[in-house]
Amino acid sequence: MTDPTPLTAQDALAALMITVSASDTDIGTAELVKISNIVNHLPVFADYDADHLPRISQTVFDLLEQEDGLDALFGLIREALPPRLNETAYAMACDVAAADGTLKDEEARMLEEIRYELEIDRLHAAAIERGARARHMRL
Repeated sequence: MTDPTPLTAQDALAALMITVSASDTDIGTAELVKISNIVNHLPVFADYDADHLPRISQTVFDLLEQEDGLDALFGLIREALPPRLNETAYAMACDVAAADGTLKDEEARMLEEIRYELEIDRLHAAAIERGARARHMRL
């Protein structure tokens, strides 16, 4: 990890969104705009300094390049994120994955991993996923 500073809960939420976006090795404009909109408009980020995003992004990228880096990243996220925000985190991850209108296999696998790591009940996950799909439907 580039920075030994522990993550805040908000950093952890941002890291999860960045991880989903990077999972298919193609961080698209729609995904970046979605992350930016979430950080700039959702109440959970009300007092968050968006200038942290480049540092969080670099931390995610550095960890994803390492063997067992994803496990380390999830460890940092679980440590920083209060369990009451697990479903919020998953909803944000689903919104980022759905932002470009397609769900690639790598993104689907990453969402599955997030469900497992954050202990999201399958029924709740399905409802969250359906909501994301509905919000990002195109004509």
